[in-house]
Amino acid sequence: MFRSVLDWLEERTGVESAIKHFLYEDIPESSGWHQVFGSVALFAFLVQVFTGVLLSLNYAPTPGEAYDSLRYIMTQVTAGPLIRGMHHWGASLMIIVVMLHLVQVFLWGAYKKPREATWMSGVVLLLLTLAYGLSGYLLPWDNRAYWGTVVTTQIAELAPGLGPYMLRLLGSDGTAIGVVTFTRFYAAHVLLLPPLTMLLIGLHVYLVRRHGVAPTPADEGRPKKKFYPRQVAIDTVAVFVWFAVLMGMAILARVPLGHVADPTDLSFIPRPEWYFLFLFQFLRWFEGPLEVVGAVILPTLAMVALLLVPFVDRGKMAFVRQRTGAIAAVILGAIFWGGLTAKAVIGTPETHEMDMSLVQSWQEVSAGNLASIGYFRQAQCGSCHEFGKPGVGPDLSAAPSKRPAEWLREHVKSNPKAPGVLKDAQVDMLVTFVTKRSEKAVDAWENAPRSAVEGALVYQANDCASCHKLNGIGDDLGPPINGVGERRDRAWIEQHFADPAKFSPESMMPPTKFKPEELKRITDYITAIPK
Repeated sequence: MFRSVLDWLEERTGVESAIKHFLYEDIPESSGWHQVFGSVALFAFLVQVFTGVLLSLNYAPTPGEAYDSLRYIMTQVTAGPLIRGMHHWGASLMIIVVMLHLVQVFLWGAYKKPREATWMSGVVLLLLTLAYGLSGYLLPWDNRAYWGTVVTTQIAELAPGLGPYMLRLLGSDGTAIGVVTFTRFYAAHVLLLPPLTMLLIGLHVYLVRRHGVAPTPADEGRPKKKFYPRQVAIDTVAVFVWFAVLMGMAILARVPLGHVADPTDLSFIPRPEWYFLFLFQFLRWFEGPLEVVGAVILPTLAMVALLLVPFVDRGKMAFVRQRTGAIAAVILGAIFWGGLTAKAVIGTPETHEMDMSLVQSWQEVSAGNLASIGYFRQAQCGSCHEFGKPGVGPDLSAAPSKRPAEWLREHVKSNPKAPGVLKDAQVDMLVTFVTKRSEKAVDAWENAPRSAVEGALVYQANDCASCHKLNGIGDDLGPPINGVGERRDRAWIEQHFADPAKFSPESMMPPTKFKPEELKRITDYITAIPK
């Protein structure tokens, strides 16, 4: 029956003979591990397409909603962090593989006649791979993506004679990024680059099959071998190793999500992805009128030189060990790229920006909500109102209380299990909490760590909200609490409590003498509140 199905498919589609023709291609005897990079690069592209489609199912392609949807993917979608990690790290690994493939072809001299077009299509595929990284960089719409793209548009503006047109194409004025720029980057990343890449991959594979795998001088006189089974097995192992590395990185190296893009945050220092860091460092050598040389002219000349390599080196094929010029060029290029990248990494300033995909509900609700959870526990309300299940009293986490506020106040005050534990103001906050609260407050009720609740209790006991705003609640007499842990280190905050005038001469804040455990609780709490 199986043979009959295959015969039916072969008669009507020719699929069986096409597969056999592909697998039983003649390849040189010297073929082996050094020629796996093409197959791995193709597999890497397929992984990017697959993970990109999965991400798009929950991604909203508009600036504000893009950030929220990505945070939703990272916190709510099943395997969301894994899929995003695979897509993010897959892009980096794909660039590495494509670069290694290009270097291998260059060292072996496999670009020589009649394979010039094969080489040139490969160079264009490298540029498209970098374009994916450039266009996809903006899509998370966090601070890092926003300011990095601002730098990209400023570089595009430097193009001699084309600067204004490039800005119009990108939908930017060179100083800010808006909806138009976001839409065009998204369209390029999702709608333009994939079909163009598929066409070029098809052309590249066709040219490889047309001219065959480049032989070495030692292959002359040797019989050829088939692509299947040995080379297929080698390629499969290489693909498996690449995928194992990708999965390891996706699981162990979490991709952070910074704060939502803030055009007013002029203090943010943008940094590109690692594969563009060398260019970022290279531009430091060119300032003022010379900036266009480093940003546009020299990179363009480098790409043109790469495309013209087959027409410059027209000598006969030689063993790799005899290609000293090519080896020297690769070594010098690696030193140049690696040195600039390392210098850029060393010079990258330390950042304390929180990973917003790890922020929990208790970090986003008011201090009063968290403190009310503490009041609920202090008054032993949980002995009758159990969380998540009916008890002597109703489950207040399932639905807010419908009792009148005055009745609830008297009910709390007359609680025989904890008489007089709470002050009137604390009772009022507790009553408000059990009658009016958000879904995040309920989630915080269930998941907030004890230390956070205790920190909020200290915050409320010292009436910090009378001067400072936290998660939108409080006054503006003092600086906002949100993001203080990203602006100041722990030692500064603790010493500031003891002597505010020493650290902020114009501050009206009085010294606060906390007990050691109180100081730890409130410092832990406020440093955990995101910007």
